[in-house]
Amino acid sequence: MIDGSCQTFVSDCQVRSATELITHAWDPVVLSALRAGPIRRSELLTRIAGVSDKVLTQALRRLRTRGLVAKTTGPAGGAVYQLTPLGDSFANGPLAQLARWAADHQAELAGP
Repeated sequence: MIDGSCQTFVSDCQVRSATELITHAWDPVVLSALRAGPIRRSELLTRIAGVSDKVLTQALRRLRTRGLVAKTTGPAGGAVYQLTPLGDSFANGPLAQLARWAADHQAELAGP
């Protein structure tokens, strides 16, 4: 629940907590890619064009630490990554809305 006492630029504001989830450029991309379901890291690396192995590893580590992504063992063995319920609520909620907003305003965001 949002506290009415949250003032603009206050360091402990809930908005700051939420925006920290998207401050790293690749984190929202990884979350969006995981919306399709559980996947191996190597397949995720292929799915996300342009991300390096090191950066993907760092993003997955950050997202796991925040409880948005889980690392499990797949049916054939090996690590599989998937959204946690918290990650799913973020990726399919506010992050999806942000993506729709960006798509709707793509021309304006491109600048002059």
